[in-house]
Amino acid sequence: MSIADLTPHRYPALWRWIIERVWRVEHAFERAHADGRAENDTRIRIFVVLAVFAVGFCVMSGGAVWSATLAHAGRAGGVAAGAPERADLVDREGRLLAVNLIHYSLSLDIKDVWSKRETRQALLGALPQLTPEQIDRALAAKKRAFLIGGLTPAERARVHDLGLPGLIFEPEERRVYPLGPLAAHLIGYTEKGGVSLAGAERALQDDILKAGAAGKPVALSVDVRVQAALEEELAAAAEQYHPNGAVGIVTNIHTGEILALASWPDFDPNFQQRATPDQKLNRAAAAVYEMGSTFKAFTVAIGLDTRVATPDSTYDARTPLKMGYRTIHDYHGTNRILTLREVFNHSSNIGTALLAHSIGNDQLARYFAAFGLTRRAGVELVESARPLTPKKWDDDDIASVSFGHGINVSPLTLVQAMGAILNGGQMIPLTIRKAPPGYRPRGERVVSEATTLSMLQIMRDNVVVGTGRKAEAPGLSVGGKTGTGEKYDPAIRAYSNVKQVGSFAAVFPTDGPVEADRYFVLILLDEPKGGIRTGGWVAAPAVGRTIDRIAPFLGVPRHMTPSTGMPTLIAARATASGAQPETGL
Repeated sequence: MSIADLTPHRYPALWRWIIERVWRVEHAFERAHADGRAENDTRIRIFVVLAVFAVGFCVMSGGAVWSATLAHAGRAGGVAAGAPERADLVDREGRLLAVNLIHYSLSLDIKDVWSKRETRQALLGALPQLTPEQIDRALAAKKRAFLIGGLTPAERARVHDLGLPGLIFEPEERRVYPLGPLAAHLIGYTEKGGVSLAGAERALQDDILKAGAAGKPVALSVDVRVQAALEEELAAAAEQYHPNGAVGIVTNIHTGEILALASWPDFDPNFQQRATPDQKLNRAAAAVYEMGSTFKAFTVAIGLDTRVATPDSTYDARTPLKMGYRTIHDYHGTNRILTLREVFNHSSNIGTALLAHSIGNDQLARYFAAFGLTRRAGVELVESARPLTPKKWDDDDIASVSFGHGINVSPLTLVQAMGAILNGGQMIPLTIRKAPPGYRPRGERVVSEATTLSMLQIMRDNVVVGTGRKAEAPGLSVGGKTGTGEKYDPAIRAYSNVKQVGSFAAVFPTDGPVEADRYFVLILLDEPKGGIRTGGWVAAPAVGRTIDRIAPFLGVPRHMTPSTGMPTLIAARATASGAQPETGL
């Protein structure tokens, strides 16, 4: 309430009281004159003046107190009333990822500026981010002009201490990301005014606002320690091979929680307006790739689950295979009959295509759909892209898709599908929300637990004696599959043997029962440069280093002796088949 609100029609009783008191004073003056007592007249006038000054002082004091304590009661932290309050974002251990902090915008009112030169020099010294052109435009304006926004309290104090007239500060709430670029594509960002644009900020918008109103944080599934290790190894691989882009993902295969997600190149969400679209692109979710031989894990799992094959089933890879409209060759020709294990270890396209043919087109297509490979990844991120799948599942398409060609999926889609192979056979959607302790969601069954155990052994074997040897991490029982997908080049209207996508998909630890804690790691490089560009060469080493670093954070113990039953089996296979070159697919 202000003085302007004290109108007669709103408070008639108050005004009657004031008028009565004024008339009493006036009558006192009249009586003093009538009685001829001038000294009484003087005393009364002095009393009235003092009373007026006292009332004025009380009114001004009350107004000042009201302005200081109550005038902004409808505001939160200096932000306009009604502005939505966003909750803090924290990682799974409560470490701060995003928070709202009060910043200030700075404007200049030219009418109050007494020295343009001094104002210009002082502002340039106090705020290096201000350009001379910005200041000159404001000084040339005929009215109040905006200078800069997003000033921290320290920057505001530095400018305020200059004592320059004409500078006006206004508080504004701003979203701040204390860790800078770390996990930027997973966390996302907001623009001025709190509008969410990407990542968790956009995907969990309702949760964030609801928690903000309750004064509680929102916990994400990410672990900043795992995230930092993944980003460092991904950046090191990118620096070595200079790809167009790169992706790294770490998940808990039993809960679907994304523990780390990295897309290279990255950006700082605190200054997202300075980032290019290429930097902002979340390649883990919004980009699709032909993933190459990582898809052989699905074909082999389907063969085992349908009992079309066993690990010891044999396939003739001595000559190229004619299937549909294409002839299939092996990248590393073995020119011999291979067991299913060897098909996987040698990454044989011929053997995989023969297996797919024995499974059958319709059955293979149904399993691929059950693995989620024909739809967007089941994750909250709105950036999640739809796969590009064959229009018809004929012999030619089946032959290509069985080893990862002719189908484009996002890395998140691949990771989710791999989880269904390795977690006991259930389709568990990915999530960026932290799961409650001990939570194990149940999903649609895709393959049996027996298939999971077989695939864990086959993938472990591949790291020990197959194309994935560079992904080994001492004592951690790593399993995995290399992938090298050739990219279609419009310039030559054909697939290029130079433009490739190199990746490695890993699981650890592979030993233990189905229900044991288990984690999945994927690293992908899009068009790596250099003499050798296969997944086993460019991605597998980065996966091994990442697993070596993150295992302690995830509580995975090291066992410096091989898993029970594996040494003899692996040694026998290595002796029989010879060592696979380290430049595997």
